[in-house]
Amino acid sequence: MGKLILTIAIIIIFGIGILLSLDFLADKQGQSPSPSVTATPTPTNEPNISVSKPQPGDTVGLPLVIEGEARVFEATFAYRIKDGDGSLLLERHAMTDAGTGDIGEFRPFKVTINYSVPKFDSGSVEVFEYSAKDGTEINKVVVAIKFADVQSQTVKAYFSNEKKDPNMLNCSNVYAISRRIPKTTTPARAALEELLIGVDSKEYEDGYRTSINQGVKINSLVLEGGVITADFDDTLEAGVGGSCRVQAIVAQITQTLKQFSSVKKVVISINGRTEDILQP
Repeated sequence: MGKLILTIAIIIIFGIGILLSLDFLADKQGQSPSPSVTATPTPTNEPNISVSKPQPGDTVGLPLVIEGEARVFEATFAYRIKDGDGSLLLERHAMTDAGTGDIGEFRPFKVTINYSVPKFDSGSVEVFEYSAKDGTEINKVVVAIKFADVQSQTVKAYFSNEKKDPNMLNCSNVYAISRRIPKTTTPARAALEELLIGVDSKEYEDGYRTSINQGVKINSLVLEGGVITADFDDTLEAGVGGSCRVQAIVAQITQTLKQFSSVKKVVISINGRTEDILQP
């Protein structure tokens, strides 16, 4: 009898142990695993071009200053000024500051430009990039502006023209483009600066071309007894080759300065040198 009771007790204890084990396993299987913590990257929709000046609604004068920063292909961007009816007043290309950072970093830019007379009191500034892939306009920023009533005058800058002189038989043939500038007491220098800027997109479409390097600086401009001496930095002759191009450069500078009645003769110098410059 005692053995029977002991056997039953052992069976009961063993059964209870099995039930407890099964219940423990069921609890473990029902628990959700602890989620792992991972950093979620924050998406960036930062524009590749930003304009800090002018601000929307600003009244702009002549010249107009555009400032901002850009992260664009080959550091090149385009900008244009439109009248209130959407007509084009000016379009040009420019480059951001060279900088020393990695490719793809934002770099500042600043352009100071004159533009044609607007017909309306308001208009817009557009800064954008032409896609290297298909030429479409990308990363465009549009800023609404108002045009101030400013005092201005007109000067001429002279350029070659492939449409007016398609065969370029006379390399000294140059043609005038009228440019609107702020009223100034030094119109000869202002005209020369307009020449050094080069042609805009509309003028280029009309066949105008320049033989003068980009980035040429005027050291001095002195008029004495009807003779005006225009001294430039050495960028004027950097990489210049061929007699035709030299003739075109001389003609562009000479005719731009001779539009003024006080100028009878033009002398071109580079860092004070007049000999052995602009050699073909």
